[in-house]
Amino acid sequence: MSRYAVIDIETTGFSPAHHHRILEIGVVLVDDDGNLVYEWETLVNPQRDVAATEVHGLSAADVYAAPTFAQIAGELESLLQGRVPVAHNLAFDARFVAAELERAGYSVPLTTTSGLCTMRLASCYLPDGPRTLEACCDSIGCPVECAHAALDDARATARLFAHYMRADAAFADSWLEVISAAQTSEWPVIPATQVVRVSRTTARAARDQHFLGRLASRAPRSEMYPEANSYLSLLDRALLDRQISRHEEDELVSAAEMMGLAREDAMALHRLYLLALGRMALEDGIVTADEQADLRLVAEMLGLTPEDVEASLDPASGPVADACAVGGFALRPGDAVVFTGDAPGVDRAELEYQARALGLRVTGAVSGKTSLVVAADPDSISGKARKARDLGVPIVDYPTYMGMLDSVSCQVSYLTSAST
Repeated sequence: MSRYAVIDIETTGFSPAHHHRILEIGVVLVDDDGNLVYEWETLVNPQRDVAATEVHGLSAADVYAAPTFAQIAGELESLLQGRVPVAHNLAFDARFVAAELERAGYSVPLTTTSGLCTMRLASCYLPDGPRTLEACCDSIGCPVECAHAALDDARATARLFAHYMRADAAFADSWLEVISAAQTSEWPVIPATQVVRVSRTTARAARDQHFLGRLASRAPRSEMYPEANSYLSLLDRALLDRQISRHEEDELVSAAEMMGLAREDAMALHRLYLLALGRMALEDGIVTADEQADLRLVAEMLGLTPEDVEASLDPASGPVADACAVGGFALRPGDAVVFTGDAPGVDRAELEYQARALGLRVTGAVSGKTSLVVAADPDSISGKARKARDLGVPIVDYPTYMGMLDSVSCQVSYLTSAST
């Protein structure tokens, strides 16, 4: 019987009281002999900005397709009910899990003292020294494989816990009161939801697949596409920041499917877009190294080849259809801008002051009048970013936005000189 449920989580921050959420959870079930008998893990969509990527190594793109905590609550409850929760810093993990379950509508008997904490137990079973998980595991000769990945940390905690059990022949008796209370506590019945769990490995495998691979394949059409204008406009908006986020990939695939475009049809439109971009580079008769690099970058994102880049710069490639508009978006004085997430190394107040000085309107909420949302992560899942996608408002990262300000500044200078 697996009496113990070893838990580890990764979060967006340090406290659920400050609206931080769980990003990843791993559970390892352990029997009375310290054997690892079952493993369970999933990333969790926190429905807010991911934050602290430098700690846990997760981005918004990683958790984009992951289930919400409410969707995994039933399956998690089946692992914890009737078992003794174990964690390294149980106070942290238990507080977050209980808060997430409460947010989902369930009050559970999971507190900072309703289980066993391997960090606290270290004072009984390990020599004096640092009490981090890495330090404790190193002291018993079992280093953590991948720190700050939930399942790896849960495995490491389980091995540390097994070491404690072997060091104390009467371990269950030594902690009988805590063990009995945890095993007999009453949990609410949480219905299980049929949901696909997502691990770091599967999330990154999905990111490695080009989005065009999701479209059905068939012989391309021979005629011009009446849907070209709509699809290419969507593509142009997605490429504003020269990144195609997971959300934008899904939007492009959905649009192509709704228009009845096969993979080959979409590829033809991508070549048309690249051709239009090449024509822009050729307008002044000089193709700079930066323009060539940009064409290569766009081609790679669109699933095209170096030969397609060469063709886009060949004047003999043929005319570009009027439907293909490149660079259709421009930020102008008077446009409303919304910021979400922190810009690296720049104070938000300074950004807002700069925007207003250039004649932009800075607002705190996204609406139909918003021209642009600027996000720390193009795949941001903050409330502002989600609303922007619902309304079709472009989302760009901070470096792209800063580049756009040069154009706004030129427009302000022109308007000022024209009025004098």
